[in-house]
Amino acid sequence: MPINIPDGLPAKKTLHQERIFALEEEVANEQQIRPLNLVILNLMPTKVETETQILRLISKSPLQVNCDFMRVSTHESTHVSADHLVKFYDSFDAVKGQNYDGMIVTGAPVEQMAFETVDYWDELCQIMDWSQEHVFSTMYLCWGALAGLWHLYGIPKRQLPAKLFGVFPQRLCDEYNFLTNGFDEVHNMPHSRHAAIEASELAHHPELHVLSEGLNSGPALIATRDLHEIYVTGHFEYGRDTLSDEFWRDFKKGLPIRVPENYFPNDDPEEQPLFTWRAHANLLYRNWLNWVYQMTPYDRALIPGEIAALKADSDGMVDKFEA
Repeated sequence: MPINIPDGLPAKKTLHQERIFALEEEVANEQQIRPLNLVILNLMPTKVETETQILRLISKSPLQVNCDFMRVSTHESTHVSADHLVKFYDSFDAVKGQNYDGMIVTGAPVEQMAFETVDYWDELCQIMDWSQEHVFSTMYLCWGALAGLWHLYGIPKRQLPAKLFGVFPQRLCDEYNFLTNGFDEVHNMPHSRHAAIEASELAHHPELHVLSEGLNSGPALIATRDLHEIYVTGHFEYGRDTLSDEFWRDFKKGLPIRVPENYFPNDDPEEQPLFTWRAHANLLYRNWLNWVYQMTPYDRALIPGEIAALKADSDGMVDKFEA
């Protein structure tokens, strides 16, 4: 099934070239289907590229999905036109009266800053608090995952001595979880970050479950036991060339940057990188959307009540786990 996107969104051309169905609002509204409603909080400066990457993964599900885009009002974006933001993005004030089946919070290139010094931190906290009652399941990506774990659980990030940069193998920790159903014993995931979460900190929170982790890259997939929150510390949404583009960008600026690990053949940045994480990225998003579709009520007005019921069941599971 297709994804439903705002009329005129630039990502549509790329998605059509890749043979991905993307209906604009006028056509989608004529179909007699109850689609999933997602909101994407895009914190990345490269708005259009990130939109395309995430929509590409969402589109691989057989479900029809409506996608809204949200921005923070307390930060001025400089890498995308104001017209693009006005046309395709809503403020938090514009969406906070709605309920959503799912939300995606992207990363942002601010992991070397203290959370509280990020200019939109207070607004982001308001959005995360709102999502606890109004979004059935939220997926946090990279810095978004670090931010969510800090705000919601008080789990601090640890600054790394050097940037974690490359594609790293992750060991599957729970093959029977709905999110990782069908995963191989080892899957690859791109990482590009200066901070990490310690597994020892997660151990203090039995409501959080590590689904996969890397020897060098640490926890990769983390989720609450009710799947209300999902934390992805890497970048499953990255395309084949995203790490390459980051490498050459910093290299040409004269910044200290190493060749991404386990990425270019023979570690030669002149070679085309291997795309070794695509299947598991598609599977994660497909599993997530399928779970959300099976669990959310047909009437989105009932979502807050369903979240409360799910949380009560989850508390029971945590109590049993601790015992």
